[in-house]
Amino acid sequence: MSDTRPLTGVPAPTPSRSTVAVLGPGGVGGLLAALLARAGHRVICLAGDETAHTLQHGGIRVHSGQFGDFTVPVEADTLLRVPVDLCLMSVKHTALDTALDRVPPGLLDGGLVLPLLNGIEHLDTLRARHGARRVVPAVIRVESTRTAPGVIVHGSPFVEIDVAGAPDRLAPLAALLTAAGVDTRVMPEENAVLWAKLAFLAPFALLTTRYRLPIGDVRSERRAELAALVEETAAVSRACGGPGDAAQLLARYDTFPAGSKSSMQRDAEAGRPLELDAIGGAVLRAAERHGIPVPLLERLVTELSAG
Repeated sequence: MSDTRPLTGVPAPTPSRSTVAVLGPGGVGGLLAALLARAGHRVICLAGDETAHTLQHGGIRVHSGQFGDFTVPVEADTLLRVPVDLCLMSVKHTALDTALDRVPPGLLDGGLVLPLLNGIEHLDTLRARHGARRVVPAVIRVESTRTAPGVIVHGSPFVEIDVAGAPDRLAPLAALLTAAGVDTRVMPEENAVLWAKLAFLAPFALLTTRYRLPIGDVRSERRAELAALVEETAAVSRACGGPGDAAQLLARYDTFPAGSKSSMQRDAEAGRPLELDAIGGAVLRAAERHGIPVPLLERLVTELSAG
């Protein structure tokens, strides 16, 4: 690296070549790994044996309306073995505990941990393991799917990340990601960042999965239920320091392509474990802490839990 100063320091020029680990090179992680590698950074993808072997020999292939179709080589391993400047964590919440064994904490002492998981409660786990200062609260907005190991289909016309923290500290990180093609904003309030996504994601995930419908059918056939669930999650978000304009949240669903499916719905269709506790469960626990009734949310979580 031509500039070896850690990203956790004071404002500094973005390193011309950083070393970035990507834990979980699936739809989100694989896209980010490919964009960062294409921008000239050293990228090490951490995954299971089969995926690591595929990436070592074939790199990552991206099909994207925004970025075009391209293939880029990356490094891949089952375990992180060198220090890195940045570790992107993009595994499913259901696989987090096992996946963390791939990242020895000491190798992140000079860098940042950027978790891009659904939900909010994973931050406590990561802070306990890696230290509060090292972990940067963040959310990502993108539709991107892994169709096979090393093959990523990016469907949305955007990739956006919001990180929470002091602008002077996180400006180099935002610059690194933005230069790779990921629109990145630094926001001051952690709760505002995290709940802005969760309050939108929970109704989307729960309703599309429960009724096995894309968002277009949910908003037409289940409009009243969607509106009621948005009201519930908005109330919880407000109590937790996040945005709480239900009408604004509801309007966002009308801008989504009618065929859009949530990642939870895709997991259900593929027979994979659901992030139900990380999304619906997290909102339920926050509602209980603040004494907010959420009967519809509770019913949907119960029905999905029952299979």
